[in-house]
Amino acid sequence: MLTAKDVVAINQEFHNGNYANRSSLEFALDYAKRTTNWAKALAHLVRAILVDHVFEDGNKRTAAALILTEAYVHGFVADKDKVARLIERVLRKNVTNVQEIEEMIKDAIE
Repeated sequence: MLTAKDVVAINQEFHNGNYANRSSLEFALDYAKRTTNWAKALAHLVRAILVDHVFEDGNKRTAAALILTEAYVHGFVADKDKVARLIERVLRKNVTNVQEIEEMIKDAIE
């Protein structure tokens, strides 16, 4: 189970880990604790990071790292190009629907 500290540590790989919207991350992590569906939990986190801009900087890279890592943890390999297109699509089309983001995540993993 990911914690806020884990997500901040991932962001620190790319930037300084400073929050811009901590409450959105806390909401997504709270949802993640209550579900057994790891892809849906990940979709909530990705939405929070990309749409709600959880961090001052490095949100796209943090979201990509989370997708790649969580896919690996659950026995899958994420296609890096598909992950990049997923992030671009969420941002370009302002995708806020968690179900749609979950489907895009599932499409990006092999």
